[in-house]
Formats: sequence, C-alpha cells, structure tokens
Amino acid sequence: MHILKWTIVLFAFWLLLSGFFQPLLLSFGVVSVSLVAFVVKRMDKVDSEPRLFSINPKIFRYAIWLIGQIAQSSFHVTKLIWGGSRDVSPSLAKIPVESLPQNKQVLYANSITLTPGTLSVDLDDQDVTVHALQASSIDALKKGDMEGKLKSIWGDKE
Repeated sequence: MHILKWTIVLFAFWLLLSGFFQPLLLSFGVVSVSLVAFVVKRMDKVDSEPRLFSINPKIFRYAIWLIGQIAQSSFHVTKLIWGGSRDVSPSLAKIPVESLPQNKQVLYANSITLTPGTLSVDLDDQDVTVHALQASSIDALKKGDMEGKLKSIWGDKE
C-alpha cells in the first residue's frame, strides 16, 4: 500500500515540477515514476524494512520559515555583492550540533547550505563546519536561531 502512496506523490511532484500535460511527456512521467516505484519495492524486499510513507505537518511550518530565511538572505547577499568587496568577510567556523538528534543535524546542515551566503562544508557528530560570506552570518548561526527553530518545531526528544 505504501508503494501506491509513494507512486501518487512522486507523480504529483513530477507533474508539479514539469508542468507539461502532453501525452508523450505524461507517459515519460508515468514510466519514470513506475521505475522508481519498482526499485523501491525491490529495496523493501531486500532490507525487510519498508519505509512507511507519512508527512509530518511540522515540516510545512519549517519549510515556510526556511523560505522566508532564504528570501531574506538572498536580499542580504545581493546588497553585499552590490556594495563592493569591503563588506565581504569570508569566514569558516564550527557550529556545535550535538544537542540535535542525528536526523535533524542533517536537516540543519542542509538548511544552512540552502540559505544564500552560507555553506555547510562538513558535518560530524559534534559540529557542522560552515563557510559564510560574512562573519555576521556565522555569528547568527552561533546564536542558535535556526537550531532553536528546529527544536521548537520537532522538540528536543526525537
């Protein structure tokens, strides 16, 4: 049953991203989604642990917040670039992440990379190494706003 749910979601996502409704292109979408569903079904047989499909509504709250942060950072980076190189202060720092569960550490590192002007370079059990165009971006991450948002949405106990 979860394969059918994945198939429907993947096809809807494919349709959303492609935006094409011609029969030939729709058939390409059906074929590609069917191939992915076939591979997922085979993987379930091999590892004997089917991944159940579930969407946590909390991810939508985080996604909306993250999109706002991405837009805000985009404007900041644009001003930084147009303002000249005197405002650019490239920085590299380690941000502690041991207080986050491992699966949220990955989400945290990816969120940092999605935000313009910052890039997660490395992630280990204790911290994430971040490169930023400006030292103030590192300071904002060290202050813990993004980490706090992750904790407030999913809680500390996961």
